[in-house]
Amino acid sequence: MDRLDAIAAFVTIADRGSFAAAAREHRVSPQAVTRAIAGLEARLGVQLLRRTTRSVRLTEEGALFLARARQVLADLQDAELMVMGARAEPRGTLVVTAPALFGRLHVVPVAAELLRRHPRLTVRLLLLDRVVQLVEEGVDVAVRIGDLGDSAHHAVRLGEVRRILVASPAYLDAQGEPQTVSDLRRHQIVAFTGASGSDDWRFGPEEKQAVHVRPRLVVNGADAAIAAAEAGLGITRVLSYQAGGRIAEGRLRTVLDAAAPPALPVSLLFQANRGASPKVRAFIELARDQLRNASW
Repeated sequence: MDRLDAIAAFVTIADRGSFAAAAREHRVSPQAVTRAIAGLEARLGVQLLRRTTRSVRLTEEGALFLARARQVLADLQDAELMVMGARAEPRGTLVVTAPALFGRLHVVPVAAELLRRHPRLTVRLLLLDRVVQLVEEGVDVAVRIGDLGDSAHHAVRLGEVRRILVASPAYLDAQGEPQTVSDLRRHQIVAFTGASGSDDWRFGPEEKQAVHVRPRLVVNGADAAIAAAEAGLGITRVLSYQAGGRIAEGRLRTVLDAAAPPALPVSLLFQANRGASPKVRAFIELARDQLRNASW
């Protein structure tokens, strides 16, 4: 394996956590991958991977090298695409990340259609409820919900989602429906970690109204919070797409809609130098066609 092949094998090992998986993907023997990584480490004068009989982990130096290695491979692919032309067929592996539930509901169908259209393409979906770093984690496109701030990446806006309060009809019939934001103080609250990072819930078009809530139940995900609310344990705050099905079925009702804070944008985020990639462009165009202005 030459130097670029060794770098590509290193990135695959970091992604898959396995020398054997890298050998299969690059269609070489495990011994060839082992020799390539040993040669790369010898050339750099550092250990990149810490190997045991059960696992492969990046060293501190390996983690630093990984981000640059990904960039080297991406730049090489971009150079090839410039020569091949913009009409090149999408191929290789496309890595996409999205929030877990949003990804299952809305990104998986886009990926399925993309695979149907492009037989030389494979897709790797990372459905995670955390912010994934595009360069460091080898991601081509990220679905982001919320303000992008001063992100250096390019973005395509797909639509927006609302922050809503929901509870079961049985709970509201028993406890009464809150009429003002301050009424929430006398209600049972279900919260989930990662939803806002604060027990101060803000309301109104400029988010100037606030109430400090004291949750009776705290769970670690939106699915559990919604299930608890449906079971009559209180009021929870979620994004509109997370509870849309249960609202439509009458299992949950929204409250304080008039006091809702501003909607949050849903965007596709990608590195500027990846926009010309046929696989990235194909995903963005398909997602834009299928998801833009969708009702979430």
